[in-house]
Amino acid sequence: MKRVLIIRFSSIGDIVLTSPVIRCLHEQMPGVEVHYLTKEKFLPVLSANPYIYKVHVLKDDLAPVIRELKKLDFDFIVDLHKNLRSSRVKMALKKPSGTFNKLNVEKWLIVNFKIDRLPHVHIVDRYFEAVKSLGVKNDGKGLDYFIPEEDRVGRADLPEGFDHDFIAFAIGGMHYTKMIPEERILELVELLNMPVVLLGGAADRERGSHVVSATEKNVYNACGELNINQSASIVSMASKVLTNDTGLMHIAAAFKKDIYSFWGNTIPAFGMYPYLPEGEGRSTILEVKDLSCRPCSKIGHDRCPKKHFRCMMDIDMQALAAILNK
Repeated sequence: MKRVLIIRFSSIGDIVLTSPVIRCLHEQMPGVEVHYLTKEKFLPVLSANPYIYKVHVLKDDLAPVIRELKKLDFDFIVDLHKNLRSSRVKMALKKPSGTFNKLNVEKWLIVNFKIDRLPHVHIVDRYFEAVKSLGVKNDGKGLDYFIPEEDRVGRADLPEGFDHDFIAFAIGGMHYTKMIPEERILELVELLNMPVVLLGGAADRERGSHVVSATEKNVYNACGELNINQSASIVSMASKVLTNDTGLMHIAAAFKKDIYSFWGNTIPAFGMYPYLPEGEGRSTILEVKDLSCRPCSKIGHDRCPKKHFRCMMDIDMQALAAILNK
């Protein structure tokens, strides 16, 4: 076997969660070329991964990239996205393939009827179903994340007061109901005795600015100032990481950090909680259990369907700050 193609189009966290499969293919199948197909905007997440021979990018149209892939005569396709587009690629390449169970029925049951048929299996372990026929097994070493040298941020690049211990707080997310609200961020920051770096995209810049202007604590709003690899560099230096259920949470797990994750409308039982090797790093799940309305979606909403947003508003920030300040 000469070439294997992995397909995962999006998004940041999901791609990071495929990193054990990439590593194990490379290490357990000596000499094989591991290729990867993803959307163009997620290329930076994979660009420095030494286990990947080449990353192929999907722009707007599948046809050009399919023509490119056909020339390479792959031996096997690992479909870790499992949607119509990945199926089109597999049909066009006409090669043996493997995929995994997305648990769509089980997720639908618990979201709509609160009937729990979810297996207690992390999605990383389910991803390995796709390479089982190749004899590739999970090595238990956790996730990988590689930062290109040009994107590395040092402590000297941070504002004064951040040259020692600090907390990285990933306040962004794709959906409102997966993000801790601005007032709750401020409430927690006011209780902390360590400097805090706020991380997120351009859409989170204003919320971060509101927090900084409302507190006298040492808070640096880096939202919108850094690319994903530079943000990952900040995470790698942090003593602790606070995060929503988002891509930086999985990057923090790749660096084996002490992670405190906020869970709103989604639940860890979906199988995408921080994936840490035994004995390395620590994951603390922050959620309001036994809410009859939770989970209300497997992805997220732009507002709370019940209008109370208790899944985020009822998280005990006093108790969390006491733990963080020890």
